[in-house]
Amino acid sequence: MVIGSAFGLLMGQLPAVNRILDPWLIVLLNLPALVIIILAYVWFGLNEAAAIGAVALNKIPNVIVTLREGARALDPGLDEMARAYRLTPWSKFRNVTLPQLQPYFATASRTGLSLIWKIVLVVELLGRPNGVGFELHLNFQLFNVTAILGYTLAFVAVMLAIEYLLVQPIERYTTRWRNKPV
Repeated sequence: MVIGSAFGLLMGQLPAVNRILDPWLIVLLNLPALVIIILAYVWFGLNEAAAIGAVALNKIPNVIVTLREGARALDPGLDEMARAYRLTPWSKFRNVTLPQLQPYFATASRTGLSLIWKIVLVVELLGRPNGVGFELHLNFQLFNVTAILGYTLAFVAVMLAIEYLLVQPIERYTTRWRNKPV
């Protein structure tokens, strides 16, 4: 999220950076996740670093696109207001820019979580000796539908817990200013 957000903000605010990085972004967006995973394992070995790197490389381009569009949609009038009030760069970023980008951060985090969990399963299926993806593959080979459904339901339960116990509370906190009575 941090890397993708930084590049997205740079690309959205600086047209020259966008022109230089956009072809690479298009390539990364369209490169199949399976190819990235296989290349990571071939180049770096069947280890955790390769698995984490493959997952990150699949997620970063999506975050970049989302935050780039958010940076392009920033209200120039609010930027002018921040200059008129002589806000420090940090204060402007915290009080003017971040609130405008909140929906884009929320979108990037939600879509990113859904994407990375799917990719993690493929990463585990292809090159890890444990994990849900490994277990799904093992039970597929054994035609054990009950175990496959059990792991799937456990996976869904974990995703729902993350959504309701982590993502939604953070989103409510970051948008609390919208719900205050006038």
